Amino acid sequence: MATLFPRPATGTALCLLMSLPVPAGSVLAQETRTGTDDTIILDTVVISAEEQGKQALGTSTVTAEDLEKTPVRNDVSEIVRKMPGVNLTGATATGQRGNQRQIDIRGMGPENTLILIDGKPVMSRNAVKMSRGGERDTRGDSNWVPAEMIERIEVIRGPAAARYGSGASGGVVNIITKRPETFTGQVSMHATVPENSKEGSTNRANFMLAGPVGETLTFRLFGNYNRTEADAADLNPPRTDPETGEALPPLAGSEGVTNKDLGALLSWNLAPGHHLDVQMDFSRQGNDYAGDTRNGAVDEDMAELLGSETSRMYRRTVSLTHRGEYDFGESHSYIQWENTGNTRLCSGNAGSVEDNYTPCIDSDGDGEEDAYEYRTIDLDTVSAKSEWILPMSLGGKASRLTLGAEYRGEFMDDAVSTTNTLPPEVGGGTGVPEDAADRDPRTEQNTIGLYAEANIEWNEQLTLTPGLRFDYNDNFGSNWSPSLNATWRFNEAWSMKVGVARAFKVPNLFQLNPNYVYITRGHGCPYVDGVRLSGPCYVLGNPDLEAEKSLNKEIGVAYAGSNGVEASLTYFHNDYENRIGSGFVQYNDNSDDGRLFRWENQGKAVISGLEGNFSTDLGARFAFNANFTKMIKSEKDNGEPLSLVPDYTVNASLDWFASDSVTVTLAATHYGRIDAATMSAITNAEFDQANGRDPYTLVNLGATWDLTETARVSAGVTNLFDKTVLRTDSSTGANTFNEPGRAFYLSLTSTF
Repeated sequence: MATLFPRPATGTALCLLMSLPVPAGSVLAQETRTGTDDTIILDTVVISAEEQGKQALGTSTVTAEDLEKTPVRNDVSEIVRKMPGVNLTGATATGQRGNQRQIDIRGMGPENTLILIDGKPVMSRNAVKMSRGGERDTRGDSNWVPAEMIERIEVIRGPAAARYGSGASGGVVNIITKRPETFTGQVSMHATVPENSKEGSTNRANFMLAGPVGETLTFRLFGNYNRTEADAADLNPPRTDPETGEALPPLAGSEGVTNKDLGALLSWNLAPGHHLDVQMDFSRQGNDYAGDTRNGAVDEDMAELLGSETSRMYRRTVSLTHRGEYDFGESHSYIQWENTGNTRLCSGNAGSVEDNYTPCIDSDGDGEEDAYEYRTIDLDTVSAKSEWILPMSLGGKASRLTLGAEYRGEFMDDAVSTTNTLPPEVGGGTGVPEDAADRDPRTEQNTIGLYAEANIEWNEQLTLTPGLRFDYNDNFGSNWSPSLNATWRFNEAWSMKVGVARAFKVPNLFQLNPNYVYITRGHGCPYVDGVRLSGPCYVLGNPDLEAEKSLNKEIGVAYAGSNGVEASLTYFHNDYENRIGSGFVQYNDNSDDGRLFRWENQGKAVISGLEGNFSTDLGARFAFNANFTKMIKSEKDNGEPLSLVPDYTVNASLDWFASDSVTVTLAATHYGRIDAATMSAITNAEFDQANGRDPYTLVNLGATWDLTETARVSAGVTNLFDKTVLRTDSSTGANTFNEPGRAFYLSLTSTF
């Protein structure tokens, strides 16, 4: 980014900032100086807009201590889901591939949750093909860092998340890794053993070595191996055809996953107040097949693949980060290259066999395809950001002005999902070659953002944080995202926050790519006047798509008393528009045996709800914490839910500090009913299985024991009462996922 702003002197800039709305509640730090009479004078220092957002309502933090008390089995999404406003769900509201659950914030869906690692965006899931209904065969981007390497996880919801740009309409999950300042070694091991032998067990081991290597250099090196076995193919209950009574293939459980991670960081103190980081990370995530297909059932034709690795993701990053302190302020800048190789066995690209693995090469030359082959989609993402924080006085008010610029470039090479043919009689005039070999497999988009925020201490009670962000995308053009957050402090204990912000999300490269052709023979064709159109139907990518937008609003109150009681309650309301989906407009009007459609900006949605938390100490030995999320409304303009999340969720935990070295934690989560979609958002057809999932409760019991100052053990039981939550729906409905049964875990961490 970068221009250095010694002092924003223009009247235009000042007027712009003063006219904007402002984010909420500010916590002040103090600087000291000595007066002429040797008295100590405290100068008020206003924190930056970003730090203000992290400390206000609508934010939560998972600490390293939390991860030690309740170690995750495999993916940090398991603990992030216990924050207010957060749940796990599949990629779409159909319930398809329900066991691949991802982080969903405030019911906006996983695609509207931005994952960051050390403040840098993670875009690997964008290398996975998006099907016509918005489904992706992916587990998301929350499992690239081992839990033992995490210092904290910041979860930012609502208007405060809009400052992070595209993809943060629901919220942001920022995974902050450990950076020891002294020479430190750490070795960790974890094992989870399910009581049910049909569920996959987990084993994890990792190490970290960090410390100074001279007066100006420090380093960090870590490695991780984490394997969770696939569930057995017969984990879920047997099925029969209701009409014939014949046995049907069982529904699949969760696939297995093996993570191999290696990372290196070198930090150089260039000069007092200036630090330069060079970081390289490599991850390989291999998925073991558990039988899951597009229709949810274990396919007999692919039985030979059960338990074997059918897909793998390679993620490589190289980044350069600079942090600087100046007489006039501070800066934070980085540039990162992220490469993702999405490699999987060849599979169907559309229709009933979509994503089903299938032989694709002739190994013996007899003219029949009889062997599998791995094929790769490559995605390169270049992210760069420069942010300058400048203390100053705006209109006589103590303030901190943040000026920033951000760039995100996405470059995909996809010769895999663009192989469907497009006959000239269907695609004539579109410019899309009939033969996939004649199509350019490369597609890209570039987005540049400029933003300004000011955290203004208006008076002792009111803090304002106005912001304005401008983004330009080389496909859809410009987008403006204003925001305003305000915090009013009634007294030392009570405060209120009000926020409003415009957020957006750029179309993904599959939706934009005109060479991405989706074919359906009839089942996926739209309904018109209650009658399904005859197939085949073709759906093309659309380079003329506009950004999805949402207007996020919230109002909340918080209490933090001197008695140790803390509580908050927040109402949120999001108006979501320009949603991208497979269109219903036929472009070749005169054709009834090869209908042509495109991805289009279409409907709206409204999402609203309540979230809150309560915590208190119960004497010297106990502490209680609880939070809840209540979804009031999650509805698209066709009456269907935007994502499949519970009607309400309650998380509660009780810590018993049995001694200075032993802590025992009893935790429970209650999930309300999940109402399923009843109609297909693509075809307007009624689902065959639209069953809602009934409420259920999961209870965990665990303990941590500090054996010595350098060794810690965590052990416990998850799903203590072995609540059985099995998959009973195939590819639609709310019962398309499993919750693991009772399991026993043991973790050991040793530092030196």
